[in-house]
Amino acid sequence: MIYVFDTSSFLVLKNFYPSRFPSVWSGMDHLIEAQRLVSVREVLNELDSYNDQDFIQEWAKAHKPLFLTPGREELLMVSKIFQVEHFKALISRQSILKGTPVADPFVIAAAHVKKGIVVTQETKQPNAAKIPNICDHFGVEYVNLEGFMEKEGWAF
Repeated sequence: MIYVFDTSSFLVLKNFYPSRFPSVWSGMDHLIEAQRLVSVREVLNELDSYNDQDFIQEWAKAHKPLFLTPGREELLMVSKIFQVEHFKALISRQSILKGTPVADPFVIAAAHVKKGIVVTQETKQPNAAKIPNICDHFGVEYVNLEGFMEKEGWAF
C-alpha cells in the first residue's frame, strides 16, 4: 500500500522528536525506501512557507525525492477535482492573491493515480471542500496519522 502524506500530517509528526521517537522516524524511512510513503512537491512548498521553522522542514529537505512532481495523470485528476464547482473553494482567494502553495488537490490526485491512501489530519465536514470530502467524492481512501500507524501495525 502507498501512502500519500498531506502537510497537516507532517505538521503533527514534528511533535514526534527524532531523539525521543526514533522508531517513528526509522519506520518512516523504511516506508520511503520501499516507495510506500510519498508526498507531492506542493506539500514541500507548504512546509517551506510556515514561519515556525523546526526540524520537519530540514527533514523534508533531506528527503526531497519523496515529494513528487505531478505527472500528466495527476494533472488531469486535479482538473477533474476543479470541475466540481464546490471543490474550487480548495483554493482560497487569499492563496491566489498571495501566491501561497495549495497542496490538497495534488495530494488527492497522487493518491488516486497511485491507488494509494491519503494521510491527512483534516476531517470530513458537511458541504466543505476538505480532503476527506473530495476523497469520498472520487473514491480515494484516506486516514489520519493514527490510522496510518494502525494500518502499518505500529505501536510505541
